[in-house]
Amino acid sequence: MKSRTAKAPPGTGLYGRCGGTLGAHMSIAGGVYRAILRGAEAGCSTIQIFTSNNMRWRAKTPDEKEIERFREDQERTGIRPVFAHNCYLVNLASPDEEIYAKSLARMKIEIEICDNLGLPYIVMHPGAHMGRGEKAGIRQIAAAVNELLRGKSRVRILYEITAGQGTGIGYTFEQIAELIDLAKDRNRVGVCFDTCHAFAAGYDMRTRKAYRATWREFDKVIGIEELFAFHLNDSRRELGSRIDRHEHIGQGKLGEDAFRFIMRDERFRDVPKVLETPKGKGMHLDRQNLALLRRLAGA
Repeated sequence: MKSRTAKAPPGTGLYGRCGGTLGAHMSIAGGVYRAILRGAEAGCSTIQIFTSNNMRWRAKTPDEKEIERFREDQERTGIRPVFAHNCYLVNLASPDEEIYAKSLARMKIEIEICDNLGLPYIVMHPGAHMGRGEKAGIRQIAAAVNELLRGKSRVRILYEITAGQGTGIGYTFEQIAELIDLAKDRNRVGVCFDTCHAFAAGYDMRTRKAYRATWREFDKVIGIEELFAFHLNDSRRELGSRIDRHEHIGQGKLGEDAFRFIMRDERFRDVPKVLETPKGKGMHLDRQNLALLRRLAGA
């Protein structure tokens, strides 16, 4: 299945902080530029955002003033890359014609917003087939993504590895590889590796031997060059549970060693890594998780 073309090194990150580009998902409440300010407050060198309310079909498009403020704050703080995560309502594998149409329309708007803000990637849950079968779901997702890739946009769509909960697609490396192989523009797709999801799907990283085996398989089936982002999350549930429950770094079933291996892996130094761990009031929980990751990186 694997037939890869050469690409530039993944990510566009900074080397100024231990562990390379490291940050967290940040809220856009009050305006997209506020995510930049929150990221700076938490000590991030990269962040992930939603482009609009992630639980509503209708997307609010930032106006020119907000876009200008976003770019100014990004330049001032040096936080880059900033990339997006798609709306949780989107399901490009849905057999329901109305849901599918709404999902496609929402993704088109989100990609347009990413272009306007200068975001290089949008992370996407592949979708859930809702009982119609994985093969049918994969074909429909791939067709939808090929529709989204038409036009002049330079935004890259990153398929997120999923836990395989319910009828979700994307919980095996083979499924992700098939989605990438079906893309008509291979330079506009890639992978986001979620540590919690991969662990829940059955990919172990808790020992050096298991870590090496998982990444050998990833490279064989998908290709390391297809990796453009990490979601760093511990897991509340056990290996192979197929249940998506995020936990703070080192406090779940994955444990610290898995993150130590990632943070010290030179192949991933310039791949942006963001937390999606539980939030609290203020930024103290993000700061704690980021500080631990930097210590694990050898700070």
